[in-house]
Amino acid sequence: MNRDGIRKSIWQEEIRSFPDAFRFETEYDVAVVGGGITGVSTAYELQKSGKKCILIEAANVGFGTTGGTTAHINNFLDTTYSEAISKFGLDDAKLLFESAEDAIGIIEKNISENHISCDFEKRTGQLFALDEKEAKELDDILEAAGKVGCEMNLIHQISFPIPFIKAVEIPGQAQFHPIKYIDALCRSFLSLGGTVVENCFCESHSEKDGDITITTSKGIIKAKNLVYATHIPPGISMLHFTNAPYRSYAMAFTLKDGNYPEVLGYDLMDPYHYYRVQEMNGEKLLIAGGEDHKTGHSEDTGACFSNLENYIRRYFDVDVVRYSWSSQYYEPVDSLPYIGKLPGTFRVFTATGFRGNGMIFGTLSSRIISELILTGNSKYFRLFSPSRITPIAGFTEFVKENITVATDFIKDKLFVERISSLAEISEGEGKVVKYEGESYAVYKEKGGGMHLLKSACPHAKCDVRWNSAEISWDCPCHGSRFSVNGKVLTAPSVTNLTKIREKDI
Repeated sequence: MNRDGIRKSIWQEEIRSFPDAFRFETEYDVAVVGGGITGVSTAYELQKSGKKCILIEAANVGFGTTGGTTAHINNFLDTTYSEAISKFGLDDAKLLFESAEDAIGIIEKNISENHISCDFEKRTGQLFALDEKEAKELDDILEAAGKVGCEMNLIHQISFPIPFIKAVEIPGQAQFHPIKYIDALCRSFLSLGGTVVENCFCESHSEKDGDITITTSKGIIKAKNLVYATHIPPGISMLHFTNAPYRSYAMAFTLKDGNYPEVLGYDLMDPYHYYRVQEMNGEKLLIAGGEDHKTGHSEDTGACFSNLENYIRRYFDVDVVRYSWSSQYYEPVDSLPYIGKLPGTFRVFTATGFRGNGMIFGTLSSRIISELILTGNSKYFRLFSPSRITPIAGFTEFVKENITVATDFIKDKLFVERISSLAEISEGEGKVVKYEGESYAVYKEKGGGMHLLKSACPHAKCDVRWNSAEISWDCPCHGSRFSVNGKVLTAPSVTNLTKIREKDI
């Protein structure tokens, strides 16, 4: 498994390993933890600027969400400009649009300078409303886009066989192959003298006298600066209560009629559906996504794939499902990502809360964090600061998320009460079970062998829940994910689930 889910994504065949050339005696200017688009882009940018950098990845480059994205590159965002104007004012909404444009420019520059072949193509986007409520929302989106300078135009036909009542097109969007992109960028980073270490798990860090000591599974690393490009930083901080983990589902189809739309598509349902086309091995595929839900909050994750497939088959002439996979992202409470210095630290940086715009904000993070390390400032520093306090924009959602987390602790205890014995578990199934007052995560293999684990997530002691679609244990509180044998797949936990021998229970 070379990504954080058992289902194969459309990009997965391009994942390659990097030579391990790590020297423990070397001190680095910057240590970057996380080998997705955020970490690779940031390491490359800093190495190019003259810093000596090391990139640490717990598994392999592209293992996380970058290996599971659908790779839309947009200057209109999940946080609409009407929402941004309402919450942050017109000037900051304009700055948000400028940041998205900057990110697209960075991607194009990286591709050009490094001669990267990654299927990058400019595309027009189409955003469409399916009912009157969505049409009113689209009116607000269109009006606000004009105020910030984002070009949107009303259209009367769309490229998708889906009934709609109002639609706009947005030129200047793009798509690419995310693994081909970060793989090539990573190799450019190496050619500049950077160091990449895969299968190296970052366990902890400490700051003292301007130096950072990073403890990893392969030894100690010394650095002047540390960047956590891990979706959400490890440990427990305010960021874990201002970001909520979500999963999104994607499938790639062939179409019998060959009517593949040559634009990017988005409806305004909640959660919304999104579409693009990718050619793989000479074959065109329609990629469709949706069915998002908070991590650990779906009792039947397999049904999410079924629902998505049924929805697509309703409108498209589907032939074969080639790929199906899911991926994780984080929703910030005030709608904007947190990019910059980790609160309570001096030289530790983080980037999280990208919503569904990971390609844009992961790339933008490389600009912001590099500028903060190199010059101490960035024009986007205030807008995306992890230390920002926006009680008007974020307080209500902050309270809702904390109530959800607290409720999860209570629900988990009620959940395990509903399962009375290990005998209820079928082969290939996982459940949290109660046994003599304690709860355990139990997975039964085909053939009857069992994996028995303590169900409490080491991060904040919330009981994990079974994800039948990805064959993983998912924490509903902060999004940590674990394999059937308890190994960490996704932070913020840096500790595996505790293994239990049968005689111990």
